[in-house]
Amino acid sequence: MVTIYDIAKKANVSSMTVSRVINNSGNISEKTKKKVEQVIKELNYIPNNAARTLTLKHSKILSLLITDITNPFFTKVARGAEDKAKQMGYRLLLSNSDENFVKESEYIEMLLSSGVDGVLIAPTGDDSKKNLKTLIKHKIPFVLIDRHVKEIECDIVLGDNYEGTRRLVSHLIEFGHSKIALINGPTNISTSQSREQSFKETLKIHGIPINEKLLFNISFKQNDAKDVIDNILALPKSERPTAIFAGNNFIAIDIIKILNEKNLQVPEDISLVCFDDPDPIPDYRPFLTLAAQPAYEFGYLGTQLLIERIEKKGPKETRKIVLPSEIFIRKSTKEL
Repeated sequence: MVTIYDIAKKANVSSMTVSRVINNSGNISEKTKKKVEQVIKELNYIPNNAARTLTLKHSKILSLLITDITNPFFTKVARGAEDKAKQMGYRLLLSNSDENFVKESEYIEMLLSSGVDGVLIAPTGDDSKKNLKTLIKHKIPFVLIDRHVKEIECDIVLGDNYEGTRRLVSHLIEFGHSKIALINGPTNISTSQSREQSFKETLKIHGIPINEKLLFNISFKQNDAKDVIDNILALPKSERPTAIFAGNNFIAIDIIKILNEKNLQVPEDISLVCFDDPDPIPDYRPFLTLAAQPAYEFGYLGTQLLIERIEKKGPKETRKIVLPSEIFIRKSTKEL
């Protein structure tokens, strides 16, 4: 097995210099660094990560814990996180909680024993406070993405859910819609809370009364909207909504499928808007009017904040980054 002493001998430098090159620490000339890196490549040297962890007290491994890897939004988040981690010399472990607090808790317990340097996490909801306090107790740095948790002070990267919702609802109102249903995510998730607040306040600003019969909360996951659509269609025709605001992309796709099964079309029979693009290739036959969040930046910037915390390069104060959405007016809305 090749050791750093073999590298040092061939490169004609000290073993300490080799160690500094491998660990990217200390002041080393670019010429010496390149010479050592060339020898490392020639000898096919693979660092002993366990030994490095003991020496540096860092594993150079991060954990990304998201809620639904099948959702294109989180797929892009993961890509952004991976790209930034690799750029900074870290590796990334991916975990998927499936919007399930128990599964999230199990992953947190596993991470405590795995020696990760830090965690980038999209929490399942307000209950995640318990899991985040566990990370705080064990002094494991973490950064929240997409969702915040009450009473937890930490670095966070969020989307502007309020403004994105306001603009989508305003678009529907400008198209003449006043009977608008909200099919949102669970009430214990901050994104759902913000979108509902904005939805209601935008209606009030335009003098439109809030109809509690048109407010629904379901899972953010796939295939959960059937009962809600059945309830909407069971209303007298005079009370049915002419438009629906879907809390996320999966809810929107479910709505379209269910309506099609009932021989109803979007937007001919009902208009539809949502958050996040369901298509991983958004330029391919785009259909939905939506608020597109910069998902890649959520992962990229969140990872940057996390590594700065790990390496103690950031400020003592917690940081909050709010990323705006881009509104795309497409074919899923119809003017009355």
